[in-house]
Amino acid sequence: MKTLLFCVAMLAAGAVCADELADADALFAKKAYPEALQKYTKLANAGNPVAQQHLGEMYLYGEAGSVDEPKAEAWFRKAAAKGNAVAIASLDLIRQRAERRKDIDYWITQYDGSDFRSGQYRCPAPRLPSISKQNDEIDRIWANIKTWQDCHNGLVHALNDANPGTKLIPADIAKLMTKPEMEQAGKHLNDVIANLSESAQVKSKLVLADFAAWRAATDAWVKEHNEIVKNAPTPERQHELEERRQNRTTQ
Repeated sequence: MKTLLFCVAMLAAGAVCADELADADALFAKKAYPEALQKYTKLANAGNPVAQQHLGEMYLYGEAGSVDEPKAEAWFRKAAAKGNAVAIASLDLIRQRAERRKDIDYWITQYDGSDFRSGQYRCPAPRLPSISKQNDEIDRIWANIKTWQDCHNGLVHALNDANPGTKLIPADIAKLMTKPEMEQAGKHLNDVIANLSESAQVKSKLVLADFAAWRAATDAWVKEHNEIVKNAPTPERQHELEERRQNRTTQ
């Protein structure tokens, strides 16, 4: 009889535990993190491996108030010791985070956008004279402007595609980052992209201003030159004028 009563008591305790875990899960789903933390902590201290796993996740991802990786690892180890598969995978995640700490920090604070200033996105401004009077030079400058324009447009498209900045983070690094880390990286990367965009815009305005000045001066010279050519006497007229000049000289 005593054995039967003991088993019934254990079943009742299990039901209460399950109910409390469901309550904690519901609070977490509603983002009532302080309340969920309190319930998970109670259950985790009582030895519930699922609660220990969730508690570890809350400390790892900052839902416990701030990120506390040592506490997260401690709770994951307790849950993993009871065979919790999620906790075991989470311990592996923490191991990978430690191994790739430098890579994670690079995207959070150190990335400087140098890949958008080199290679196919290096767009040196073409050198323009104040005026051009030779067709080959005019053609060459137009070709240089076209090359620069294609490069600049490619840079602009690439910067637009990189927005928001977190898209730049390689997938194998992004999956290791916590939410606060991702938010911090996003702010840093968005600032870098904004500065690159502003710099590209300023440079393009300078190039276009120089080009406009060169084109205005060159067009004016070409127009004047064409007028001179248009109004110049034909060879027959020149011959006639030369004969008249000679006749006046001999008279």
